[in-house]
Amino acid sequence: MFPIILLAYVVAVKVFKKTTPNGKVTVYLGKRDFIDHLDHVDPIDGVVVVDNDYLKGRKLYGQVTTTYRYGREEDEVMGLKFSKEMVLARDQIVPITTSEKRELTTIQDKLVKKLGPNAFPFTFQFPPLAPSSVTLQPGDDEAGKPLGVEYHIKTFVGEHPEDRSHKRSSVSLAIKKLQYAPPSRGLRLPSSLVTKGFTFSQGKLNLEVTLDKETYYHGERLSANVIISNNSRKSVRNIKVYVVQHCEVTMVNAQYSRHVASLETREGCPITPGASFTKVFYLVPLASSNKDKHGIALDGYLKEDDVNLASSTLVAEGKSPSDAMGIVISYSVRVKLNCGTLGGELVTDVPFKLLHPAPGTIEREKANALKKSKSIDRARYENSRYVSDDEDNIVFEDFARMRLNEPE
Repeated sequence: MFPIILLAYVVAVKVFKKTTPNGKVTVYLGKRDFIDHLDHVDPIDGVVVVDNDYLKGRKLYGQVTTTYRYGREEDEVMGLKFSKEMVLARDQIVPITTSEKRELTTIQDKLVKKLGPNAFPFTFQFPPLAPSSVTLQPGDDEAGKPLGVEYHIKTFVGEHPEDRSHKRSSVSLAIKKLQYAPPSRGLRLPSSLVTKGFTFSQGKLNLEVTLDKETYYHGERLSANVIISNNSRKSVRNIKVYVVQHCEVTMVNAQYSRHVASLETREGCPITPGASFTKVFYLVPLASSNKDKHGIALDGYLKEDDVNLASSTLVAEGKSPSDAMGIVISYSVRVKLNCGTLGGELVTDVPFKLLHPAPGTIEREKANALKKSKSIDRARYENSRYVSDDEDNIVFEDFARMRLNEPE
């Protein structure tokens, strides 16, 4: 008989923490990413620990702020500002103002039990139509803060909520508001069919483009089926295929586009009069392939390894994308046929969505497993500051590692 050995794997809960410079107040958050589910947004739930006898009659306040920067910081002169800062939520955390017992979330309950009587829970809500976190990639010559939408949760000590906070007794943590793909990717296959006629020439050039999905996940390969029927007297000299990111900056009503993946081919060319051509083209849009491109929209990021292209902006049913605030992101596959100097070009765009897989889906589990393995390897390499507690299965990660990307 061989002894049976049972191995139990315990999944630890990661909690982010950050302490004020004077070491008297520490803020704990169970996550940095808060998801907009269209009908509701995840609450910002955390815990604050205050040293005994530190407040001495003063109060500890918390607030959620957003900064919407739509112009370069170095262009701000004569009092002109190209950013809008707003306080979205504010509350007094210590002492607790209500006699009603607040219902704690799972992570708050664990932290309060672990951290003791000096731990005070707090919860904030994002307001309706709050924009998603987006960062526009700065150019090499830009030294100021990047354009985009960012969020911070801040705690500070004072007599009144309007008091100016002191750096030694305040702490600011960068957080993100994101959107996930719906559980179903949809049954419709996006497609486009366009034709082009030529002056002083009979017949038309037909171009049909069909994608294999309506929604793609970050890092996933796009498949575009291109069918060309040349019933004209012109020849197609080459074919260009792009993934185009479209950005709308609502504050200044500006729109622009950037290519985030592209290829050009002369395969099967020239496509002569009367000929046809069919081919499936594959493209993978990645932030890592666009590090040198100014203005590429990224999901608001906190660490370099979290960088990915900005997700498509989703709106609730019955709402229009024009109602969305902040920076509205959309994507399309663009196919361009070159018919020479006199023939011009035939161009079509096929829209699609690019998002993270929703929690609970198989794709999400695969992404989490890959990200977790990378995190383990990175932690071993960087010798990160982790403090774990096996009894409560909580792992604390010091938020100080993210201070480089936070405002002073």
